[in-house]
Amino acid sequence: MARKKDKIRVNLELPKDDKAQTNFIALLMVGMLLGISCLGFWITNADLVFKPTNGQPMFLNLACPDSFDPNDPTGPTYYDNQTCWLTEESPNEEVWEDTWDRVSPPGTAKGFHVPGMSNTQLIDDGQVKPHPEQPMTVTVQASAYQDYEFEIRIYHYALGSNDRSTILTMTCFANAACSESVPHVDPGGEYQFWLIFNSPEGDSSALLNSVDFKIAVDSWDGIPENMNNKSLWLGPELSLGPLSLRPTMFVNFFGLGFLFMVYPAAIYSDRQMRKIEAVEDKFPDFLRDLAEYWKGGLSMTLAVRTLANSEYGALNPEIKKMSDQLSWGIAFGDVLEMFAERVGTPLVQRAVSLVTEANKAGGKISDILVTAANDSREIQFLKGERARAIGSYIAVIWVSFMVFIGVIIVLSNVFIPAIASSNSGGESETIGNMQINAVDPLFFLVVFFYGVNAQAMGNGAMAGIMATGRLATGMKHAGMMMIICLILFNLAAFAPSLIGVPASVGMSPDLGFIPVTGG
Repeated sequence: MARKKDKIRVNLELPKDDKAQTNFIALLMVGMLLGISCLGFWITNADLVFKPTNGQPMFLNLACPDSFDPNDPTGPTYYDNQTCWLTEESPNEEVWEDTWDRVSPPGTAKGFHVPGMSNTQLIDDGQVKPHPEQPMTVTVQASAYQDYEFEIRIYHYALGSNDRSTILTMTCFANAACSESVPHVDPGGEYQFWLIFNSPEGDSSALLNSVDFKIAVDSWDGIPENMNNKSLWLGPELSLGPLSLRPTMFVNFFGLGFLFMVYPAAIYSDRQMRKIEAVEDKFPDFLRDLAEYWKGGLSMTLAVRTLANSEYGALNPEIKKMSDQLSWGIAFGDVLEMFAERVGTPLVQRAVSLVTEANKAGGKISDILVTAANDSREIQFLKGERARAIGSYIAVIWVSFMVFIGVIIVLSNVFIPAIASSNSGGESETIGNMQINAVDPLFFLVVFFYGVNAQAMGNGAMAGIMATGRLATGMKHAGMMMIICLILFNLAAFAPSLIGVPASVGMSPDLGFIPVTGG
């Protein structure tokens, strides 16, 4: 039986296409596409360039062309919003919870208010349409020594009227839960919550020890959940404990746009350069050891093959390729040129060029290798000296950026709210001889945000170019600064009250109680 021949595996690593460069270009193109998309979303929401007559951002007019008329100066109504999937809104639950202690006959009462939309928000086709339903649920539970009977009533006084209408009536007993709902309550006017407790016959000490009640109304404010009071895109709310975040707010897309355009490609390029630097760091040792083996009488092929089993860190795969190429009879000079082409850095190309030219001129190869090794080591030393000298300047750039963003955050949390609250009515005010114009807090926030991002781009680019002389390193620093800016602004500056999120008005119960007189 004939013996099966062993397969011979040939590992001849010849120069191939530069995958690193291809990957970098592909990553840069994808990042540019994502960045331009983010900036397009931002600019159509930011009303810096496009200012339609109806007050809606251009983004909504483009996304819902059948719902909004850009030339209508009256602006959108509730019914306009409900015809677009982006601006559909839902009610918010407004709650009044309270506890009344020691309620004695004939009971007690208190006024409250129900929020909702104004008539101007309900106009459709020139007519005021009915308000969407706002169901009310009343839950009461009283504790007492006996199961006393009492009555709950909800009255409503229309705006400008002294006539009251009964909204709800229910009979309850102490020590038992009691609940009832009303399908709709109109906003406006005054509502009154009456607890009527008539003294049982022969029981002069009748008393409700405590009464716990809750009135909940599904209220509409006319502002879509994902928008603010100017119809600018805020996106869904993300609650992290006491923090209310809007991570997809339109302002963030300004920073995200530049971040996507420069940061991923810069990170990839910087990692590739670090790999090359790791190769360059061991290259002088390889040349020196190669010269020693040559002096010892070994051929170049055997010397490289021997060194391929040594420890040169990131340079080991390249030495293995050189060993394979020499074993196939490729000239040593050609092997070095292929190596220089794969690494592609000035330091390696300089050393290889020196060895190749000297070898062609007919010099002693060992001395040439030692000279190239010393030249490469000197260049590496100078690079280290530059990095140490520039380190303090880069630290100054980072510290100045952090101080700048810290000042901006303090202004956003202290100065802007103070100015905004001084004329919360939306009109200019005069204090002595000084006039304070009405300000929009979101305007100042976005200006600060744009300024900090511009500072990040400039400072980061300068820090990277000073450190390594490469723009990719600068874009990496800029990307890290922009990430810090995005995080800090969203956590500390973009408060709901400053970006235009409508605050919960609640049921606004009156301070005083109303005397109960005979139902």
